[in-house]
Amino acid sequence: MVKEVAELRKLSDEELREKLDELWAELRQIKTEIHMGGAVAKPSRARQVRKTIARILTILRERELGIRA
Repeated sequence: MVKEVAELRKLSDEELREKLDELWAELRQIKTEIHMGGAVAKPSRARQVRKTIARILTILRERELGIRA
């Protein structure tokens, strides 16, 4: 996890926003599969995606407030 956060912090704001869009799309896909009753390949992936989205939003907010660069 620490490695993932460090890698995310190296990305620019634009790259983070692109990654965020990709993750939102992936989460929608996973939730759709779950609600349709189909078998999801990795059910734990939804949780991982949500946490990564939260990390990205936190990094963007920190940069906005000037807490961390």
